[in-house]
Amino acid sequence: MGALAASIASHVVPSGLATLANPGEIIRKASRLEDELKELLRVHGGRAAAAAGAEQQQAAGQPLTKERFLHAYERLKSEVLNDSAFNFDFTDETRQWVAKMLDYNVPGGKLNRGLSVIDSYILLREGTKVDDEDFYLACVLGLLQASALVLDDITDNAYTRRDHLCWYKLPTVGLSAINDGVLLKCHVQAIIKRYFKEKFYFLDLMELWNEIGLQTAMGQMLDLITTHTGAKDLARYRIQGYRRIVKYKTSYYSFYLPVACALLLNGAKLSDYVELKNILIEMGVYFQIQDDYLDCFGNPEVIGKVGTDIEDYKCSWLIVQAMELANENEMKILYENYGKSDPECVAAVKNVYKELDLQDIFLEYESRVYKHLVSAIDAEPDRAIREILKSFLMKVYRRKK
Repeated sequence: MGALAASIASHVVPSGLATLANPGEIIRKASRLEDELKELLRVHGGRAAAAAGAEQQQAAGQPLTKERFLHAYERLKSEVLNDSAFNFDFTDETRQWVAKMLDYNVPGGKLNRGLSVIDSYILLREGTKVDDEDFYLACVLGLLQASALVLDDITDNAYTRRDHLCWYKLPTVGLSAINDGVLLKCHVQAIIKRYFKEKFYFLDLMELWNEIGLQTAMGQMLDLITTHTGAKDLARYRIQGYRRIVKYKTSYYSFYLPVACALLLNGAKLSDYVELKNILIEMGVYFQIQDDYLDCFGNPEVIGKVGTDIEDYKCSWLIVQAMELANENEMKILYENYGKSDPECVAAVKNVYKELDLQDIFLEYESRVYKHLVSAIDAEPDRAIREILKSFLMKVYRRKK
């Protein structure tokens, strides 16, 4: 226990009552408070630096990154809708449909995946000027990452995304969203060819997107297959299988792909950054475990979607932990109620989670993985890579949505 934690511990329970409390519990709470205080100092310090950078950017007459990103989206959408290489004899009706589909699915939400490409690229440039065209190319690769979400929501039977109904849930869309998702994926290939064909890294970029696309689809397949087997026997949900699903379904697409795109834009060889990939994969696993936790315990008004993992029989981190810790009675409740949409069944499962202290177990895991990631990041010899990894970690650590 650190000096700060020791000081905190002395205030958690008055000295005269300390012998009446569980010493281990006091130490655990004190250590957690220490982590929270350190993180508040780090995050607010990072935010202050980011705010200062934003002021400098505005003072130089340049629009902020998010505004430039959205401006790039309007340019890309216009080119997609009006260029003869893309429109395939669009009628006014089909052009309006594609425009609506793009507006609904691409630029909304926090834009984390798209902005991560730009942020990583700027950090790799280490202070050298990024001209408008290079910035636009980074935006193009960032915008393309929205393409998988339309199909992902359908396979997950999701209800909301980014505070709105999922695209396929709109009455005028329905399962025609499957074709829209395929259309978006096809546009990815065409857009990469259009903007990057003459770049020396073109083949590497195409191979990257094809490889990540396959890995993500494999992750979805593993998720669906595991759900079917879990529906027959919850005991089949184990941490090894869970990590395999998350690695392919989330980590490669959401964490490795943005940085890999930025590296290629900067002229790097991806084979030189294996350890970077490993750290990002682990960070993606952590992110998905957070997502599973928020699906159950998060506020839908804050996270922007309604959690359905329990109703959908998902192999989530919470049910994996519960299957390892539950006693005979708790196991019976899980078998009888997991995977049912009845609100009383959902409440019964959540009650078991609370009885097993899964919220505390998650917080302990989060603290442990954060320390591990910080240690791995600090060991990176390249300063720009360290900054990229720190920026990712700052975005996800103890997030609420």
